[in-house]
Amino acid sequence: MKKTKHINVAVVGLGFMGVTHLRAWQKVRNARIVAVCDAIRQPENGVLRGVSGNIKRSDDIHLGAKVRSFREFDALLEAPGVDVIDICTPTALHPAQVIAALRAGRHVLCEKPLASTSAETKKILQVAKKSRGFLMPAMCMRFWPGWRELKELIAKNTHGRLLSASFRRVSQMPGWNAAQTYSTAAAGGALYDLHIHDTDFVHYLFGRPASVFSSGVTGPNGAINHIVTQYQYPKGPAVSATGTWLHQGAFNMGFTLNFERATLTCDLTNGGAWHIDAIGKKTRVIKPRGTDGYDAEIRYFADCLARGAAPEAVTVADAVATLQTCEAEERSVRQSRCVKLA
Repeated sequence: MKKTKHINVAVVGLGFMGVTHLRAWQKVRNARIVAVCDAIRQPENGVLRGVSGNIKRSDDIHLGAKVRSFREFDALLEAPGVDVIDICTPTALHPAQVIAALRAGRHVLCEKPLASTSAETKKILQVAKKSRGFLMPAMCMRFWPGWRELKELIAKNTHGRLLSASFRRVSQMPGWNAAQTYSTAAAGGALYDLHIHDTDFVHYLFGRPASVFSSGVTGPNGAINHIVTQYQYPKGPAVSATGTWLHQGAFNMGFTLNFERATLTCDLTNGGAWHIDAIGKKTRVIKPRGTDGYDAEIRYFADCLARGAAPEAVTVADAVATLQTCEAEERSVRQSRCVKLA
């Protein structure tokens, strides 16, 4: 793959996540936002209005008068001078848009999940293998300060062997376009929109589990909006994760890891700092470096393009595996049983 010195970027889907990605791209020195695309939301005089999310409301973003604006995705694909298409649209639109962008020779960054099912994601994988451009799923927790460092910490046995790990991600249902985007079971509910972050992160730390056992709460539309999963690894550790849209407070996420000689906790309400309680020692607090995983994942993707190297931190194969586990979790909830993964 040819190295890309300067990157011309188009962002598709201008909801909360699209605005988040736009802001991250503006911080990349060798990147330039040249186009945006959304069927409804459009910049006015080079300014895109902020939008509310389940984390916080985003501020208005100044794109400049030269940024081209499209309402139709096909029209964007035909536009010259675009190297990267960053897709932040609803999940149901991802497969067709990702495949079309790859076949048009573009690099693609796509928000999670890449598709509604692992079968659809496998089709994307086959196209990506034959494409000139790179495709990276935007799984931000692999890049999140205070989270990404866990893999090395566990591998080094700094506090002895890891015995158990629990993760939590709680939120109200996202506020942006909820009546349309999240009103049907096809949207995936909290399982596929929120909890998938922790399922992917569990894969990142420990690999594919042998089986899962999940319980949950199903919403009026049939989607699973609260889930508690035990990821079973025959040789340990004991791993679990909770994800919910039933929470009536502010968005929060965190984890607790119990090692042989210490307990490590992290919670967004304390700035995402690590609190380490080791045997016979006072609590130690370590503040994470960096802003958030969105900035870091986009900087990483831009660096890969600059080097002409395929992304390795998260791949399409990873996206397939994560969705397969989420599907197993869904079966476990609906059938009230442990589900093995092949």
